[in-house]
Amino acid sequence: MKSVVTLLVLGVATATLPACGGQASGRQPVTVSATGTAGATAPAAAAQPTGAPGARSGLGGPGKSASPKPSPSSGTVLKAGNPNGRATVPAEARAVDTSRPTRTIGTGTPASCTSDAVVKAVAAGGIITFDCGPAPVTIRMKATAKVRNANGPKIVLDGGGKVTLSGGGDRRILYMNTCDGAQGWTTSHCQNQDHPQLTLQNLTFADGNSTGDRTEGGGGGAIFVRGGRVKVVNSRFVDNRCDRTGPDLGGAALRVLSQYDNKPVYVVNSTFTGGVCANGAALSSIGVSWVVLNSVLSGNRAVGDGANPARAGTPGGGSGGAIYCDGNEFTVRIAGTIVENNHANEGGGAIFFVSNNRTGTMKIENSNLRRNPSDAFETRGLPGIFFLGARPPAITGSKLT
Repeated sequence: MKSVVTLLVLGVATATLPACGGQASGRQPVTVSATGTAGATAPAAAAQPTGAPGARSGLGGPGKSASPKPSPSSGTVLKAGNPNGRATVPAEARAVDTSRPTRTIGTGTPASCTSDAVVKAVAAGGIITFDCGPAPVTIRMKATAKVRNANGPKIVLDGGGKVTLSGGGDRRILYMNTCDGAQGWTTSHCQNQDHPQLTLQNLTFADGNSTGDRTEGGGGGAIFVRGGRVKVVNSRFVDNRCDRTGPDLGGAALRVLSQYDNKPVYVVNSTFTGGVCANGAALSSIGVSWVVLNSVLSGNRAVGDGANPARAGTPGGGSGGAIYCDGNEFTVRIAGTIVENNHANEGGGAIFFVSNNRTGTMKIENSNLRRNPSDAFETRGLPGIFFLGARPPAITGSKLT
């Protein structure tokens, strides 16, 4: 990301990327209620390359119905996402039908739902549900559950709204990597294959921690994914962690490094709170497209110091309080979503978006981005956002304050 350091230096010299940490509350809101862009744009937006990729279809689509939910009498059921979000959810982004599971974790009691059972079920693949009794249950993971690349091609993990998988503050919860030989190579092009297709739904992921794990550059406190496809539906991510310093690692909740044919990661009706990492304290990726629908990202903190590339004498990081996206050809769409009270020590208190070859594009639709301070730099006219891409973000029906 050599281009960014040049731009940051220019920004300091020309005040096009003003420091903003103590001024956030004094800004005027940016509101766009019709198709268009908001405010002024980053210096690089003057370049207008064409051919940015669209978000393509895939991921195999859902079954005939959503996963069954527990009845209200069976205990507190998970509530996630933005209940007021009205973004249309495409068929391929919806919950998968798990009424006929391949395997079930547990035999009806909390004691039967163990870390070992989760690890074995995830390795075996297929459609996986839980039977842990009528009340909500937390399963503290004693080892990271790892996807075996030959098992699937679909792997669905459905907590029924009552299951929390906890890293206990000690470890990453879930790992998938098509290029990790230890999980089995299944094609000659591991960096771009259409399987496994991982769906995570009706679950809570809490207290995951990948600190010190530098596999593929690190990050992914709760979940790490490289390759295949992944989507998250009706799930919560709470108080996850990854390394506090580093110029490019991130994703306290979810780190994704590649997806088949640049098809998007779908995040639907989900909530991300309390994440802490060097960058991207909720979501982080390199060269990956995202579609975030009817979700909430709140209270996440990018705590690194020195940006990317790291300034002399610093360890680097501190960008993307909630979302950190780097790379070349990728897109981000955020719709029906609340992004609030996130913080970045460096740039992009809400969102850090850098497309190095200026082909990347971003859309924000019917969403609220508020109180997301960036202590060092952000794009003028876009509170909480640092953006370098093909053209200014397309913002419709949204408020940025």
